[in-house]
Amino acid sequence: MRLRNLPIHPGAVYGIAKEIKTAAEDFRPIVVAGAPARTAELRDALIEGGDREAVRDLGGKELSAYDIEGAGLLIYVIEGKRASPEDEQALKLADRKGVETICVLAGARAAEPVDVPFVLATNVVQVRPGEPLPVERIAELVAERSDERGYLWAARLPVLRKHVVEHTIRRFSRQNGILGVAIFIPGADMPALTLNQIRMLFHIAAAYGEQIDRERALEILAVVGAGFGLRAIAREALGFIPGIGWAVKGGIAYIGTQALGRAVAAYFDAGGQRLVKEAVGSVRSRS
Repeated sequence: MRLRNLPIHPGAVYGIAKEIKTAAEDFRPIVVAGAPARTAELRDALIEGGDREAVRDLGGKELSAYDIEGAGLLIYVIEGKRASPEDEQALKLADRKGVETICVLAGARAAEPVDVPFVLATNVVQVRPGEPLPVERIAELVAERSDERGYLWAARLPVLRKHVVEHTIRRFSRQNGILGVAIFIPGADMPALTLNQIRMLFHIAAAYGEQIDRERALEILAVVGAGFGLRAIAREALGFIPGIGWAVKGGIAYIGTQALGRAVAAYFDAGGQRLVKEAVGSVRSRS
């Protein structure tokens, strides 16, 4: 597919590529801190097969403002049932600096939520005494709390990639579902939906460590064409289903974006245009 065939200006596409490249230049590592033995266990799990520099281990050390300001995310491990005064001081500093914090409470005996000062209850992971750290659950939380910059960590830490890519697909699919409902003028949704899909595809590519140059951009954008048929179906449905056409349109925008995201993930997982076409075709046949 050529860029001139897309319903958007090529400059907007290259703008997204530049945006991703600029973000990569401001990379901030994940900081793990707290109980030394447990932070070492977590560090080793996070960097398995990846870049050691992407995770900074400050286990057993008193956190400074400099440490927190340089962190993209803080994972703080507490050994025991509750935070100590030293733990609270570190968590308070992260909260004051506006750094997202995930707290792992290693030693909690009850299943009930535990109140950890300065940390959202949804950001607390409880681990029973003697059990290994739930790396998959922690990775899932990292992906959910990373906002739009999760691909920077996923590119360097393969253990996070699956969760970051899945979260990226869900986030952009929801956005396009809302756009599909909100834009009522026939055809006016195509530029907005397509641009959002391209941003999603580039984020997924970046999560796999792909460099987005002109050639790679054209290769990835070839997949976007599969979404046009889905949007055409949505516009036709508006005419056949009066009154609820807006819901159909939003649903098709959601499904189409999800199909494209999974197709590109399959492409980078296995490498091959055949798998891309199969992944898109499978979702389209069910929609």
